Amino acid sequence: MPSDDEYYDEEDYYDDDEEEMMDGTQDEDDVEDDFKIAPKAQRKAYEIDYESLSPSAVERRMKDEVEHIGGILGVDESTAGLLLRFMGWNKERLIEKYMDNASQVLVDAGVAVPAPVRCPPPRRPTRTATRLFGKAAPTPAAATGPFVCPICFDESASLAALSLSCSHAFCSGCWSAYLTAKITDEAEHCIRCMAESCRLVAPDSFVRPLTPAWPRFQDLLLRHFVASSPALKFCPYPSCTNTVSCPSAAGRSVLATLVPIVSCGARGIGSDSTGKEHMFCFGCPIESDHRPVICAVARMWLKKCRDDSETANWIKSNTKECPKCQSTIEKNGGCNHMTCKKCKHEFCWVCMGPWQEHGTAWYSCNRYDEKASTDARDAQSRSRASLERYLHYYNRWANHEQSAKLSLSLYSKTEKKMEDMQLTSTLTWIEVQFMKRALEVVEKCRMTLKWTYAMAYYLEKTNEKVLFEDNQRDLERAVEELSEMLEEQVEPESIRGLRQKVTNKTVYVQKRNEIVLDDTATGFLESRWTWNVPVDGFDAPEHAEFDG
Repeated sequence: MPSDDEYYDEEDYYDDDEEEMMDGTQDEDDVEDDFKIAPKAQRKAYEIDYESLSPSAVERRMKDEVEHIGGILGVDESTAGLLLRFMGWNKERLIEKYMDNASQVLVDAGVAVPAPVRCPPPRRPTRTATRLFGKAAPTPAAATGPFVCPICFDESASLAALSLSCSHAFCSGCWSAYLTAKITDEAEHCIRCMAESCRLVAPDSFVRPLTPAWPRFQDLLLRHFVASSPALKFCPYPSCTNTVSCPSAAGRSVLATLVPIVSCGARGIGSDSTGKEHMFCFGCPIESDHRPVICAVARMWLKKCRDDSETANWIKSNTKECPKCQSTIEKNGGCNHMTCKKCKHEFCWVCMGPWQEHGTAWYSCNRYDEKASTDARDAQSRSRASLERYLHYYNRWANHEQSAKLSLSLYSKTEKKMEDMQLTSTLTWIEVQFMKRALEVVEKCRMTLKWTYAMAYYLEKTNEKVLFEDNQRDLERAVEELSEMLEEQVEPESIRGLRQKVTNKTVYVQKRNEIVLDDTATGFLESRWTWNVPVDGFDAPEHAEFDG
């Protein structure tokens, strides 16, 4: 039975505010507040606008462009599609060329057959010739014999002859085998006529019923469309079919002021059991998040690591430079008496001093503090400064990369720990997710730290670099503290306290990471960073302090 509060008089239905509105006495401020739109969250300096697209969404975009061009040029969709493929989906260039010479564009794209070349009539025709040309040419008689395929030479009565508008006829079996081979073996999305020297392209309506590889053909068209558009890029993760649209990073010039890291919107496809978000760089082939460093510097660093890392470590451990000509020398015997093959300078391997001062001390050296030896070692130290500096940054870069890989193996251990916490405490499964969240933050921040060392290697020594390294140090310390918390043994009585500590530290680490990314991105926009090597999009350094 309803209570008394559920009954109301018709007169009491409207409240005071509604009465004011009915009377027209509502305050202006109230009206403005009612129609105020909540402000959109401000995009951070290191973030970029993009849109993740499914394969069906990309197909819709492709179809829209075909219909758009068909409407402008006044051609059917099949012709518009062939024209766009021929022009690499460049609509502006297609329209310009088509308006200039439509017939030639249709021929070049393989849509139309070239017009036959007509021979000019002779200047002085003879009377006999005039009489002959004046007569109507006889119409050739239609072929009465059975059709013979010029490819397989089949002449059966039930043979179906198929041809494009060029009239080069072949049997349906040969067409099917030809189209299937072109699609599956050669990945062709523009398949020309089988006849020699014929450049006519088979339209989609001709291809579809003749080959079982039609889904593969559609995939090739999709890939060509994405590859031809500077604003589109496929997700590089294995088995992922999503695409990202990022028009703001389509030009190379903008890559000097931003790092276009995007996500396709998918998580954990294929063998990835961690459910990681698919993040990659839109502006370069690096298939990971390389913020805060820009693409040009990141590529430069990776190339140097591939070329120099192992070599540099080996050189540091096994060689020394000649004190006279600085040539790199490897010791291949037990004797300390070294002779440079390049300049013939003789010196001691231990103290690097001139050998003539050693007498007969072939296998031992006690002249470490002699002036000549000290000077030689100082020269060696200066020559190795660049190598030592590179190894300083490379070892830390590689350490964070290895730590990030090891954190992936912690996912299964963390889930086991989360299950134990749920069983030994009153926390629910949702409440113990703080462990997994903290692990994701640690992995993300280690990737940031990894690339900060690549950026610091190429930064010129300025006050800006000092501040950059201060932020780097604070983030590194916080990440190590959080990582240590995650690896601690969990006691049942301390679970709630651990949850609070880990949650607080996770928020702090995430904030430190945002500070590093935001300050670096703002620095690129404000042109605060200077490099010690030439970098695309930046002024050349006045002097290269270190060899990049």
